[in-house]
Amino acid sequence: MRTELTPAQRRGVSVGVATGLYGLSFGALSVAAGLSVAQTCALSLLMFTGGSQFAFVGVVAGGGALASATAAASLLGVRNAVYGVTANAMLRPHGRRRFAAAHLTIDESIATASAAEDPDEERRGFWAAGIAVFALWNLFTLVGALLGDALGDPKAWGLDGAAVAAFLGLLWPRLRGRDPVAVAVVSAVVTVLVAPFLPAGIPIIVAAGVAVGMTALQHRRGAGTPPPAEETPAQGDTDSPPLPEGARPRSGAGRLEGSSTPTDKRSHAHQRERR
Repeated sequence: MRTELTPAQRRGVSVGVATGLYGLSFGALSVAAGLSVAQTCALSLLMFTGGSQFAFVGVVAGGGALASATAAASLLGVRNAVYGVTANAMLRPHGRRRFAAAHLTIDESIATASAAEDPDEERRGFWAAGIAVFALWNLFTLVGALLGDALGDPKAWGLDGAAVAAFLGLLWPRLRGRDPVAVAVVSAVVTVLVAPFLPAGIPIIVAAGVAVGMTALQHRRGAGTPPPAEETPAQGDTDSPPLPEGARPRSGAGRLEGSSTPTDKRSHAHQRERR
């Protein structure tokens, strides 16, 4: 019976710890925005997507209507539907597992699964990260909501950077070759440029669109490159033995002028005997 965690499972647990700790920030901000502890915990249990939760709380804290907060959260949640296609292809869940897999399809679980190359490791990484994030995110949401102002500014603890560092750790091994590095660099630059002008979470969607577009162009460029032409042997360049000195190839016959075959020799000998 397996007791030791596989590499994908260890990555999943590490990502779960880093991301779960950031739940302290959400819990404190949600209560400060006017939501109760129960409402805050319900958001983490049922919505369970950090970007959408922060967007929801941000709109509420700014005095926005519930409909506006829901629309902002739903817009950011669209990416999870896209992740669902990838998760279904990797996991092929059946029965009740489909509902669990759908709820655990988040940035962290998909990133951890995608970092693995073996199909079994993909599944282990997905479930390890999804379960770890779900458990710790909800636990620390409750802690943050209960402590509230006692925590101070969550960013001062560096919790917002912990999740980012975890994602960079997953991304780094995938950057093999010039094309992936180019996609990562351009997407990062675009994110930095648009972040001051767009709501939280939207820059990630913009960067994802840039990455998809660049990847499609790279594949199209690769498909449009003609394969290298096969070298054809020059006339007379065959696997036959080298030409005897003074012999010339006879056109169309494949024999060497001035050379004879065993059949020719037998025919000449037979003619001499008849004479």
